[in-house]
Amino acid sequence: MNILDVLIFGFVEGVTEFLPISSTGHLMLTARLLHLAPSEFVKSFQIAIQLGAVLSVAVVYRKQLAGGSRIWKHLLVAFLPAAIIGGFFYAVIKRYLLASSQVVLWSLFLGGLFLVVFEFFYRQKENAVDDLARISYPQALLIGLFQSVAMIPGVSRSAACIVGGLAAGLKRRVVVEFSFLLAIPTMLAATALDLFKSAHSFSGTEFIYLGAGFIVSFLVAMAAIKLLLLFIQKHTFISFGIYRMALAVLFWFFIR
Repeated sequence: MNILDVLIFGFVEGVTEFLPISSTGHLMLTARLLHLAPSEFVKSFQIAIQLGAVLSVAVVYRKQLAGGSRIWKHLLVAFLPAAIIGGFFYAVIKRYLLASSQVVLWSLFLGGLFLVVFEFFYRQKENAVDDLARISYPQALLIGLFQSVAMIPGVSRSAACIVGGLAAGLKRRVVVEFSFLLAIPTMLAATALDLFKSAHSFSGTEFIYLGAGFIVSFLVAMAAIKLLLLFIQKHTFISFGIYRMALAVLFWFFIR
C-alpha cells in the first residue's frame, strides 16, 4: 500500500459509508482493483478508516448529541446486538469474510435485489415516526438487530438500518439520521477492538497511512451526508439497489 492507495481508500470510504451500498464491500473491491493482497494491515485499515467518516456525523449532529441522554440511550439499545454478535464472531469475520470478494459480490447483489423488492412493496404508515426523539426502545432494538446482519461484508450497515427502520415505522429522513448516529458507537467499538488486537504489528508508516485515510474520509463524508439527506427528500432507495446489482455483475463478468 502507498499514499495514493490511501487517498483512494479515503475517498471511497467517505462517499460510501452512509449510502446503502456497503462501504466495506467497496473498500474490499477497491483493494482488488488496486491489486492489494488482503493482509492484516489492509483488513484493519478497512475497518479503522471508517472512523473518519463517523467523526463527520459527530460534527454535523453535535447539537443533537449534546442535547440530552435520551438519544444516547436509544443508540445504546440499538448498538447492543452488533456489540454482542461482533465480539463473539470477530475472528471469523476478519479471517474469512473480509478476505472473500465472492461474499461481498453476493451480498451486494442479493442486498440490492432485496432493497428494490422492499421498496416496491413498502408503504409508509400515516403515523410513521417523524422525529428522532420519538423513536421507541423496541424500534431502536429492531434497527440494531438489522444492523448486526451487516457484519457480512457487502450487506451495508446503512442499508440494513434503513430497512429495519422503515419496517419499524420510521420516516425516511428519521431512519437515515438514526443510521448516521448509530455508526458512532458501532464503528468506535469495531475500530477499538481491531486496533487493540492488531495495532502492535503496525509500522510507523502504516500509522501515518491510517491517519491520512482518516482525514480524507472525514472530509468527503461531510459532503456525502448532506447530499444523501437532499436525495431522500424526493427519491426512494431503488436506484441504490440497482447500482449494487450492476456492480456485482460488473465484477463477476468483466473484472478479474
